[in-house]
Amino acid sequence: MDNPEHKGIFDVGTATHSLVLEDDHSKIRALDFADWRTKAAREERDAAYAEGMVPLLEKDYLVVKAMRDSVAAHPVARLALTGGKAEQSLFWQHDTGAALRCRPDKLDLESPIGPIVADLKTAASADPRKFGKTAFDLGYHQQDPHYRDGIHAVTGARPDFLFILVEKQPPYLVSVVELDAEALDLGRAANTRSIHTYNHCSATNEWPGYPQSDPISLPAWATREA
Repeated sequence: MDNPEHKGIFDVGTATHSLVLEDDHSKIRALDFADWRTKAAREERDAAYAEGMVPLLEKDYLVVKAMRDSVAAHPVARLALTGGKAEQSLFWQHDTGAALRCRPDKLDLESPIGPIVADLKTAASADPRKFGKTAFDLGYHQQDPHYRDGIHAVTGARPDFLFILVEKQPPYLVSVVELDAEALDLGRAANTRSIHTYNHCSATNEWPGYPQSDPISLPAWATREA
């Protein structure tokens, strides 16, 4: 079994996507253990992984269902997630020839309010005022225009992009947010730079990382305290 502990980091998010996007319980296995510390718990967890299932502690499964219910109770989130197709892969070619792809959580080209991409994020906080920093730190300002541009290239549609945030703690608050035009411009510019970098690396077969050797100084406070 390859590193089930690492997989566990993503299991709650994977299960939440399955329930919220498709109401699909078939790949989730809720196990009645307090934690994964016992041998019996680990064996059942690993057996679930081996069968392609997502193992969750029963208490975590209840949290996932509560998040699902909270999203369903939010009128805008519910509308954005009701129709369309979930996790459909799209492939296209950039003007430079680079092969690109995306996989929207939910894409609805026939929504009554116009084409929509809905992207579900579980979060410590769904407070819209905190989302700008999170979006920049995690690259969501690049994800958004990348998906928009890809969907336009494949379908001709120009969808709105809605981030649906749901908190992982009671009362599982939900918010729906959109990035503004400035954020999209910054993200699109960053994407263009990344594509050109990728093309250059592909053409030269050189994939630079950090320098092999770089002199490093201690922080200024270390000198003051010496």
